[in-house]
Amino acid sequence: MKNVLYIGNNLKQRTANISAIRTLGAKLEKEGFNLVYASSKANKVYRLFDMLSSCFRHRKTTDVVLIDTYSTQNFYYAFCVSLVCSFLGLKYIPILHGGNLPMRLKMNPKLCQVIFKPAYKLVSPSIYLKEAFEASGYQNVDYIPNSLEMDQYVFHIKELQKVDLLWVRSFSTIYNPLLAVKILKELQDDNIQASLCMVGPDADGSMETVKQLANELNVSIKITGKLPKKEWLALAKDYNIFINTTNFDNMPVSVIEAMALGLPVISTNVGGLPYLITHEKDGLLVPPNNVDTFVVAIKQLLNNPVATNTLAFNARQKVEQFDWNVIKYKWVELLS
Repeated sequence: MKNVLYIGNNLKQRTANISAIRTLGAKLEKEGFNLVYASSKANKVYRLFDMLSSCFRHRKTTDVVLIDTYSTQNFYYAFCVSLVCSFLGLKYIPILHGGNLPMRLKMNPKLCQVIFKPAYKLVSPSIYLKEAFEASGYQNVDYIPNSLEMDQYVFHIKELQKVDLLWVRSFSTIYNPLLAVKILKELQDDNIQASLCMVGPDADGSMETVKQLANELNVSIKITGKLPKKEWLALAKDYNIFINTTNFDNMPVSVIEAMALGLPVISTNVGGLPYLITHEKDGLLVPPNNVDTFVVAIKQLLNNPVATNTLAFNARQKVEQFDWNVIKYKWVELLS
């Protein structure tokens, strides 16, 4: 049995979605790996200390350290942990989550070298990041996409007599939730019967800003806050178009889930999304922060029901390759 120390934001508060460390960690445990986690500390200083001290405490029993690596402030957790791992002689594997990591490679090349050069392997959930890292000279990158347990996702063909938009993400500026409200307003001004449901926790105060904008524009939106997985999957049955308004992204699980459920997806064409969605084959891609192009794409789905159904079928077929029963063998091979 391999002993794995998994370093990441193992947070459980209402302001955080379920993180990669909790989903992947649980799946690895089912495959027979022994996992220790750090950290669930809410305070960022305490969290960093817990991450570093965990490396020291478990240095003699750990076979490999997994490090969730993001592109914003949490990038520095990975930097500090990688230094400690190198000092202790621990084999470590950064898992590349941050959609803006290519900018990090350009803006902080020396810091990136400290993290990524001594790593045993780098794991990228997207071809987008794999190619970006290889272009910067990192050749030890394994592509292992985010996974779903596909038997949890029931495929439904959607009726499109009206527009019922679903948005699922943390309320954060980088995900541009305000754009969803503006899209709804434009649709209604164009005499299209439309509704909007937004699902996710408030990460940076953006939820209140969204509510204020909806009030100013005189549109009614449904905001559920954070929901357990089963609840939002059940909720998805009542909606027929999924919109992803993000300004930066890698390989968002919520988009993969929408594709699995049969929701036609319209997404911005940023980061790793063009690597996930093939335009007009299994989804629609539009420029970021552009209301008009989203509205045009929504009308395209409404006016072409046969083509829309084909998009949905193609999307489901594509994401079936992300089933855990397929992906798990890549993790087992890497960690064994």
